[in-house]
Amino acid sequence: MEFNKIFAAVLTACVIAMLAGFVSKKMVHVNKLDEDAYVIEVADAPTDDEPSIKAGPEPILALIATAIIEKGQKLSKACAACHNFEKGGAHRLGPNMWDKINAPIGAKEGYAYSDALMAKNAAGVKWTYEDMNAFLYKPRVYAKGTKMSYIGMRKTQDRADMVAWLRSLSDNPAPLPVVEEQIEEVVPEVPTEDVLTPSAE
Repeated sequence: MEFNKIFAAVLTACVIAMLAGFVSKKMVHVNKLDEDAYVIEVADAPTDDEPSIKAGPEPILALIATAIIEKGQKLSKACAACHNFEKGGAHRLGPNMWDKINAPIGAKEGYAYSDALMAKNAAGVKWTYEDMNAFLYKPRVYAKGTKMSYIGMRKTQDRADMVAWLRSLSDNPAPLPVVEEQIEEVVPEVPTEDVLTPSAE
């Protein structure tokens, strides 16, 4: 007798729940949207496998003449563990950085450069202002296979200051960019990014 009462109560509860669901569907009409009401747009992040010129660094030629060399020198302290900036200084994990601007890439005697930079050397590529800008922005994208483990310098003014500092490291500094070059600066095309390897260049 007691079991029958329990069973009847459970059955009644189930019937009520079913009826409530049926009635609610009849009373409330839900229109299914063909697409989301709010579309959230995000910028496509450039991937390492699909680099693009649009994703490259902002030009710095127009900034170099007014860049602050002292700030570039201060930024270079983060590089001092791998690079020597003194004239005639020994190579470290990376090559000596004296007299780099407009010098041939991969040409410092006594340093074992990566195949990526030696290929640029063989092609006659120099460390122009544009090339140095692209390299500092993202080394592994500029030279696929480089041993440089630095992820890159994203701030445009920082790169300009750094390049101005590097330009000063010479007995005969490279000429400052002229107005025509500042207008026509083109970011060097770059291959896809490679996997990090130890060492510096």
